[in-house]
Amino acid sequence: MRILKSIRDLALEVADVVRPFGEIEVLLLYGAVAPYLKRYLAGKELAAKNWFSEKVFPAILKRGSNSPPLFIEQLEEAITPEFLKLRMKSLEEVRGQLTPVQENVWKYFPPRKLSDFFYATNGEKEGSPVDRIFFDIDRGEGVPVEAALKVAHSLVEVILEDKQVEDVLGHPPEPWVCWTGSSLHVYLFLREKRGGSLYQEHFKIEKESLATFTGRWAERLRRRSQTPIAPGHEKMRGAVTIDPSQTPPGKLCRVPLGALHMRDWKRVDGVSVPLTLDMLSEPDLVRELQAYTPERVVKELGELAARLPPQFRVG
Repeated sequence: MRILKSIRDLALEVADVVRPFGEIEVLLLYGAVAPYLKRYLAGKELAAKNWFSEKVFPAILKRGSNSPPLFIEQLEEAITPEFLKLRMKSLEEVRGQLTPVQENVWKYFPPRKLSDFFYATNGEKEGSPVDRIFFDIDRGEGVPVEAALKVAHSLVEVILEDKQVEDVLGHPPEPWVCWTGSSLHVYLFLREKRGGSLYQEHFKIEKESLATFTGRWAERLRRRSQTPIAPGHEKMRGAVTIDPSQTPPGKLCRVPLGALHMRDWKRVDGVSVPLTLDMLSEPDLVRELQAYTPERVVKELGELAARLPPQFRVG
């Protein structure tokens, strides 16, 4: 724990967690949150979307399907104060001073670049069993955050009202919500892993179809919402999209605690934090969520991590 505590202490000491040494360094933040995510991300391949100048080339996605896989325990192990200091140089200059895990972490999260922090929702391998269903509550152009929050809250209510979903899951639904830094995610965690057909038969969205829970829930939400509801992957101007398509193996999801959300290649505009269902009714929740900074997340890590589902809490 000595090294882990020193990373947290370093993150608490600096004025700017994302630029602790004057230049962008996302791994101080991600190293600080890693110990709290060990159970939530256990066995899940990590991924990073690295932002480069638009004049050079677009963002590059690094993940276990195109690179040696990286797991949360490895990320936690690799990030030390000494490692972060080495990253002020080039990889070629310091390669001999790195462990193989640290070199892999370096390649996933290159220095001086903003990086989104993702993971494979149900693993990278096609045909793997699933242990969570994930709904992305996505905002189309012109849709305020408040509208997405209301839709997420209503979706939770509709899930809890549905008497059939318990029969399919084999246990009562236990929806959970997190803030992405810009919008919201709603999850259903399974008590036992199930075959991928669970998603295909019961949660995959088929356009204009009521054959799955997602289609039926979206139809109910249309009657309750003042904002148009668009189930599916494609964003629609003026509408909130309910998208479960990042659930199957081989799809990615944003990490729910401490993941930076970027406006562009040089500006951070939010950071992910877990929520409780009770918080969805708070009148000033949007203002509170938009006020989160990386520095505040590091300061409140224990409190925020306590909002993770009980089975994923550490310590």
